[in-house]
Amino acid sequence: QVQLVESGGGLVQAGGSLRLSCAASGSIFSINVMGWHRQAPGKQRELVATISSGGSTTYADSVKGRFTISRDNAKNTVYLQMDSLKPEDTADYYCILIVPGGRSWGQGTQVTVSS
Repeated sequence: QVQLVESGGGLVQAGGSLRLSCAASGSIFSINVMGWHRQAPGKQRELVATISSGGSTTYADSVKGRFTISRDNAKNTVYLQMDSLKPEDTADYYCILIVPGGRSWGQGTQVTVSS
């Protein structure tokens, strides 16, 4: 069983920065994809960014150039550096781990960007 624990959310002013972390523990297949989704109030959950165990990344168009995803494979941890934050980035951010045959979610961390 896999556990994902997120940290780093909070309240920030528009234009500011936050860094989210997600540490995975348990039985983790070495070849995997880790990433972040987010869900704003009244909206569907959407992909923010992903990174494979080999380092390949994908980003939602809305965050390209502002967010950077990275990972430390030795620590089974994924990070999301969020810069130039906008009020529309306000959401609950969820960490995800994808392996062959399944996926696991974190409990979520709240990010609020004030205008």
